[in-house]
Amino acid sequence: MRGLGELEKAVMDVLWHADAPLKVRDVLEQLDTGKTLAYTTVLTVLDNLHRKQWVGRERSGKAYLYQPTLSRTQAAANSLREVLDSSGDPESVLLHFAQSVSPQESVVLRKGLSKQAKRE
Repeated sequence: MRGLGELEKAVMDVLWHADAPLKVRDVLEQLDTGKTLAYTTVLTVLDNLHRKQWVGRERSGKAYLYQPTLSRTQAAANSLREVLDSSGDPESVLLHFAQSVSPQESVVLRKGLSKQAKRE
């Protein structure tokens, strides 16, 4: 995801796959980065993600439970929106993107645009 570091992305993956909010220790146990990480490292990452509004947190005893504020697809769509907004030429970016999509993706885009046209 745009705007996230490698470890932040790995933490978000754990949270997106979780069925319920997780404590820092739960996230640490499920992280598979190939490196040994300290509890405090994961705590710092989760605090940063909370500050960036990628995760919400709620007290549970002395600990916090963390959960994503957006689904993975919502976060990806926001990233695409940021790319378009910062490109300086969103029309050109969209046209280049449209030329790169697969036939199946083209069908999905057409359906989405058709739904939007009906709302307008």
